[in-house]
Amino acid sequence: MKLTVPDYILSITPYPPGKPVEELQRETGIERTIKLASNENPLGPSPLAIKAIQAATGRVHRYPDGGGYDLVQRLSIHHKVDPRCIVLGNGSDDMISMLTRAFLQKGDEAIAGTPSFLMYEIMVRSAGATLIQVPLRELAIDLDGFLKKITPKTRMVFICNPNNPTGMAVNRKAFENFLSEVPPNVVVVMDEAYIEFAREPSVARGMDYFGGDFPLVELRTFSKAYGLAGLRVGYGVMPKEIADIIHRVRQPFNVNLLAQLGAVAALEDEAFLKKTVRLTHDGLDYLYNELDKIGITYFPTQTNFFLIDLKKNADVVFQDLLTHGIIVRSMSSYDYPTYIRINVGLPEENRLFIEALKKVLS
Repeated sequence: MKLTVPDYILSITPYPPGKPVEELQRETGIERTIKLASNENPLGPSPLAIKAIQAATGRVHRYPDGGGYDLVQRLSIHHKVDPRCIVLGNGSDDMISMLTRAFLQKGDEAIAGTPSFLMYEIMVRSAGATLIQVPLRELAIDLDGFLKKITPKTRMVFICNPNNPTGMAVNRKAFENFLSEVPPNVVVVMDEAYIEFAREPSVARGMDYFGGDFPLVELRTFSKAYGLAGLRVGYGVMPKEIADIIHRVRQPFNVNLLAQLGAVAALEDEAFLKKTVRLTHDGLDYLYNELDKIGITYFPTQTNFFLIDLKKNADVVFQDLLTHGIIVRSMSSYDYPTYIRINVGLPEENRLFIEALKKVLS
């Protein structure tokens, strides 16, 4: 087969997803498995979302609302913004793809931290543009470093806040200084997939700065705190001028019927969101305390996941934990060869992880 493919496409390394529970069960025969690798909500989806989805299964032969009217209206009330400022996506990945396709072309540059969410690099390079990567500073996004890398070719910056995979968040004062210095023609993408879990008052939140005289795009998702990862639904809040451009490249039915209905119901289930955040914070405190007892280095987070430095080969520990039915994420591919990343599970899952880790390390 002779295909003509641009070099910038062939050079892209595919995104490595977390190991599915079903795959581990097939490989090992272990019936009880615990997945702490993909930052999912251990409580599952909102009960209201489940009810709304079940009630709509008989309608899936119909196309969804191409504009997602009900969800957009609900989000506009939730964030107190004009509905015309909201664009729906098939997860945050879809939003990133639309932004890069709309604003980047060959010869342009975008900036992101490293390590950070891998889809920034994939989408930027898919548009033929170049991603300029700025190393983290103490595991956090270095906004001063971003400013130093801005050139006349810069069209976009990605700020993962809190950052994946490190869990560190951008400081409010640092972000305000950044906004005052960044050129007005550079689109600032604030990717806040985990912002619902942030505890510290000093954490910058993109929505607090929406409506200013700069091209700020706020990305949110229903995959994490709202427990709808399998439905793939996210959205962006942005100036109307940017939204108008994004709609020109958006697929007409990019968010499916069940995802739209589930997201509307999940957004209304405030009790479930509070329960999720409380479970996460309690779980983090438990895990921190247990790791302190056994003298293992970890890095406090503003998300539902965090990094652990095991001081030994993370790939080996990852494989050893699999034999106990525990799935975590090795950070060796992020140039942290001795680190693993875990997300908070249910209390029993957190306890079993600690027990398994003690056995593996001993």
